Amino acid sequence: MEIIFIYILIISFIATLVRSTFGFGESLVAVPLFSIFIPLSVAVPLSVLISVLVALVVVIQDHRQIHLNSAKWLIFFAVLGIPIGLLILIYGNGFWVKIGLGALIILYSLYAMFGKNTFHLQKDNKYWLFICGFLSGILGGAYGVNGPPLVMYGNMRKWSAKEFRATLQGYFLPASFIGILGYLFKGLITLQVLKYFIVSLPAVFPAIFLGRYLNHRLQGESFFKYVYAGLLLIGVFLIAYSLMGIKT
Repeated sequence: MEIIFIYILIISFIATLVRSTFGFGESLVAVPLFSIFIPLSVAVPLSVLISVLVALVVVIQDHRQIHLNSAKWLIFFAVLGIPIGLLILIYGNGFWVKIGLGALIILYSLYAMFGKNTFHLQKDNKYWLFICGFLSGILGGAYGVNGPPLVMYGNMRKWSAKEFRATLQGYFLPASFIGILGYLFKGLITLQVLKYFIVSLPAVFPAIFLGRYLNHRLQGESFFKYVYAGLLLIGVFLIAYSLMGIKT
């Protein structure tokens, strides 16, 4: 049991550091690694509890950096896309959908990293808010991968690293909280999940503040280079998990 606690501390620190530094991506780190040592039915709600805590702390820390209008509309349009994502999850061919999604994320990330993209939104645009928010809801509902469309919108708006991190938490806080309500309704927030969550706290809080420090040191294009490198890894992970038959 003590060894499991050590694993939870290490994984929680790494996943939270990724989330706090870049604003997204912790679930693709936490859930697969947690599920090596604990059941997936415990790993997923544990990851969501940590996600809510991280988002809450970041929102409190940097609420002035949040683009509230952007977050509001992204959440609204994401809610419209979630039912479609759930239909894909229930009725779609999970293997090929994940392979296709992973390939698209990889191609887009490579284009964003090495292509010349001069498109820039001076202010919020309802058309792009709908596209990015709706796609985020679909991907989140199907596989919990909300991040890529949000990254695309943040890049088009040319948000700073601070604004990007804070605004995404303004999106993820209510979205993850709704997820917790669903897990509570289904009885998935068990005493074991809560125990592991309490165990993770000594790793989560330092990682949040270290991630904030690293985020504030990243500037301009260099920040988004790291972000798209993270997306590239997510795409690779999705394909690898599908080929190995691992459920994410």
